[in-house]
Amino acid sequence: MKKTLTLLFLIISFGLQAQIQFKITDQVSGIPLENVRVKAGKDKILRTNSSGIIAIPGSEPIRVSFALEGYESREEEYGPGEYEVKLNPTIFNLGTVTVSAFESERPLLEQSAAIVQVSERDFNRFNETSPVNAFNTKPGIRIEERAPASYRVSIRGSSLRSPFGVRNVKVYWNEVPFTSPDGTTALNLLDLANIKTSEVVKGPSGSIYGAGNGGAISLFSQPEISGNRISTDYLAGDFGLSRFRLGLSQQVGDGGIEASFVSQKSDGYRDHSAVDRQVFQLGGFFPVSEKQEIRTQLLISDLDYQIPGALNAAQVAENPRQARPGSVAQNSSISQQAVLLSLGHLYRFSEKTSNNTTIYLNTNNFENPFILDYKKELGFGYGLRTKFVHDGKLAGKALRLIAGAEYQNGLTDAQNFGNRAGVADTVRFSDKLRAYQGFFFQQAEWNLSTKMLFTLGLSENFSGYEVDRQIDATGGPTGLQTRTFDPIVVPRVALNYKLNSFSSVYGSLSSGFSPPTIDEVRTNEGSLNLDLEAEKGVNYEVGYRLGLARLNVDLTAYYLKLNETITTYTNENGVVLFRNAGSTDQKGIEAAVDYAILRNSGGFIKDLLIGTAYTGQFFKFVDYAKQTNDFSGNDLTGVPPHNLVSRLDLRTSIGFYFNFTHQFTDKLPLNDANTVYQEAYDLVNLRFGYARTFGNWDLEAFAGVDNLLDESYSLGNDLNAFGGRFYQPAPTRNWYGGIKVGFNY
Repeated sequence: MKKTLTLLFLIISFGLQAQIQFKITDQVSGIPLENVRVKAGKDKILRTNSSGIIAIPGSEPIRVSFALEGYESREEEYGPGEYEVKLNPTIFNLGTVTVSAFESERPLLEQSAAIVQVSERDFNRFNETSPVNAFNTKPGIRIEERAPASYRVSIRGSSLRSPFGVRNVKVYWNEVPFTSPDGTTALNLLDLANIKTSEVVKGPSGSIYGAGNGGAISLFSQPEISGNRISTDYLAGDFGLSRFRLGLSQQVGDGGIEASFVSQKSDGYRDHSAVDRQVFQLGGFFPVSEKQEIRTQLLISDLDYQIPGALNAAQVAENPRQARPGSVAQNSSISQQAVLLSLGHLYRFSEKTSNNTTIYLNTNNFENPFILDYKKELGFGYGLRTKFVHDGKLAGKALRLIAGAEYQNGLTDAQNFGNRAGVADTVRFSDKLRAYQGFFFQQAEWNLSTKMLFTLGLSENFSGYEVDRQIDATGGPTGLQTRTFDPIVVPRVALNYKLNSFSSVYGSLSSGFSPPTIDEVRTNEGSLNLDLEAEKGVNYEVGYRLGLARLNVDLTAYYLKLNETITTYTNENGVVLFRNAGSTDQKGIEAAVDYAILRNSGGFIKDLLIGTAYTGQFFKFVDYAKQTNDFSGNDLTGVPPHNLVSRLDLRTSIGFYFNFTHQFTDKLPLNDANTVYQEAYDLVNLRFGYARTFGNWDLEAFAGVDNLLDESYSLGNDLNAFGGRFYQPAPTRNWYGGIKVGFNY
């Protein structure tokens, strides 16, 4: 009888112990975390209680994932027992934040370059209709919006040559080159629903990303799917703004699919500045085996937006909301439909060697009636990017070798017509265009000691254009003309030294180049500027990073020597043209400081974070003479010497939150002669709301105001504009509000 009772007791005890129990806490504060999404194997998602505890029945080891907004996700295998799992806050600290810049996943403290991360939390501090405000909180980065959905990206002043669009910066989206082979990027085809996080490499990107003195931006929208979720958002605001999003995540085996549809419309602050955009995205993540993963991506974007045009000072004073005379009558606007399809494949040859290859196809239908003409383009492109990574040893020290290649080819039928009241008239000229670019890259990362990491990179680049003129109504020559740029070898050398476990210093020397885009070679007036040279630069950079439990500091100083700088000017007809302007000296300082006054505390105020970012850009023309004008020694056009951003984020234990952002932008020259300036301005943006989780439901209601001080300014000017038409007035004070609902099933 005694043995029977003992056996029964053991059986009951084993049954009670056959579970996996977790207590999940904040690594910085040690406070238990409530509502952490916990998924064990293929079971439904569970959530931790107010004590941060969750128990999963079972007696066999199983993979468990943990996810909570504001924290790094984590996934490991656990057997029966009790565990404490500590989650890292995504913004603290730099030693735990991992970035994949330069194709090498390392903590930010170990990276030997100026890199910033723009997270989903950064985007959610604003109205989520564009990426502008979130990126502009980071030092050295400035996105201008000359009109709704008309972006110009400047990294360290790289927008000097950009009258419109994104130039001199390489952009990737889910590892697919989103920058076309002619050097332009239609960033406005993406909605924020297509961008969860972003990494920005500032300055010449050297061996890994090919052309671009400005830097490289990697956008990511496709996380590994760890559960089933359906969600929807709706936002409305001043000037006829409305945005609707519907999203779905569905786990399929160990992978899954993710889909979203977004519709955004607005009437715009100015006359003739309406926007209408629909974007559909479908992505798939499929682990085939322990060695292979497949990722698929489909993006369909339909964008229409009106172009109000630039005004002179008298017109701004009279009525800043008016459109440029002629814009309405000629229906100055852009209509663009694009499709992007990609397939990515990761193969692990061993624990030390892997290959990641992505191929893509894209189509683009572009129509642009303008005051002076009417442009139509139909394009098709394809490309490939592949990289091999091997972790080994050299002289007993860890050595990581990276090698790969990228190739892009774009074909376009381009026609320019006269514009008769917004309708295409007779053809002026017609071309068949081809743009191509490619490069091979190699990189070695050698740990000379436990504290010192040496990086050596190299790439070999080639590119060119073909312009086959079919029709020239002026009687000019027709036929094929080509421009092939000489192969360019781009090196990068960098050294990172860890002072201790929470701070490091680094230095780097890198080269960069940026050939003219095809729109700079082939202008709207029909001329071909095949003699335009590529910009070439050398960048010297040093930096310091500190990452403590509550304090982050990131300091950078650099000097970029740029030769054959491409600048813009406008002829008497308002056509933007381009020329090489000798050389420029670009010296800069960037600083970012973030401090957590409270982080996941047990009181009413759960989080209280403050931060500031300073950008100092002291850029000069060194050798720039045009006919009788000598601009040498002048400040670089379109670049503010000082920019300061301050942030405050507050979150309460009951769900209320408040975000405050103040941005000061110094006055900036609008022409090469430095005779016209945009005055300095202050922008203040607020967002406040309530966000809570109720079981499987996530709810959020929010409201906000942009330009609280009702400043008059231009967030993007026309540089060197003819007739004094420099200004693109930005919206005055405006409000918005919305609601988000998500269900995890």
